[in-house]
Amino acid sequence: MRCPHCGSLDDKVIDSRTLANGESIRRRRECLSCGLRFTSYERIEEKPLMVVKRDGRREPFERAKLERGVIRSLEKRPVSQLSIENLVNEVEDEAALKGKTVNEIPSVELGDMVLRKLYELDKVAYVRFASVYRKFETMDEFLREIERLERGGVGGPGGPSPRLIEEDAE
Repeated sequence: MRCPHCGSLDDKVIDSRTLANGESIRRRRECLSCGLRFTSYERIEEKPLMVVKRDGRREPFERAKLERGVIRSLEKRPVSQLSIENLVNEVEDEAALKGKTVNEIPSVELGDMVLRKLYELDKVAYVRFASVYRKFETMDEFLREIERLERGGVGGPGGPSPRLIEEDAE
């Protein structure tokens, strides 16, 4: 650590203390050249999880944005706030695990995770979210999705994944 007084790189650590529940360390140092005592702080620098959009843009993952989309799809549905919170937590955890090595996740994967969770939680919310996520433009697209649900579609035992359903629609 460079001495703020003389600029020397030679110092010794006199005292170290953990701060903020172990998220940072405070160190008291003494410059071996001029004797000045000074304090330094260390903390882990975390890179945010990035979401890769369909057009290639990257933006930081925003839990609040994910939660807004889920809440919007569940409007006026008999689903508790705790269930919504659990769904968002599960998606956020799964996204963090999938994006761990490169610190990014495609928005398509994130959307598919939400669809799988919504399918298990509430079929109406699933269709609402899918309609925005997949950009349904006609009534036929809604009807095809509802027919798939009635046949045991997404997430059900042996049912296709959301990606397969999306590819079917094309």
